[in-house]
Amino acid sequence: MPFDLMFRVANFAALACWIGLVFLPRSRLLRQAMHVVVVGGLCVLYAVLINVYFFRVEGGGFSSLSAVQLLFQSPAVALAGWVHYLAFDLLVGCWIADRSDAIGLSRWVQAPILVTTFMFGPIGLLIFVAMERMHRLRPLPLPLTSPELK
Repeated sequence: MPFDLMFRVANFAALACWIGLVFLPRSRLLRQAMHVVVVGGLCVLYAVLINVYFFRVEGGGFSSLSAVQLLFQSPAVALAGWVHYLAFDLLVGCWIADRSDAIGLSRWVQAPILVTTFMFGPIGLLIFVAMERMHRLRPLPLPLTSPELK
């Protein structure tokens, strides 16, 4: 499969999941499909690309910025890098959605956090972590009646 087609398929699959996270009810089946099929599929694609192409780039590596730049001159390694972003950002988005549902964070509040995570990964994660901390620190509402008085 040509790299451009792999790029389009990976992007489409990830985008479909992000749209689902924001707009669809989060059933167990939907979440498992996102985690196993899409994130898992992206991870497999990444592993194949890295194992086949990564070590073929002369002078490429992670020891310096120039070595990383050499790596990404290879279309296959650039695609692997992009798939890496797609997989990890989507995994983080799924985690944010699951945690948000667990703590009762409104879907209206979740949506911009998820969109930010989709577009700018770590910034969305940072916003969510801050929101989760604020949610935990807010005072609990006082009951209207005391259970002892009933």
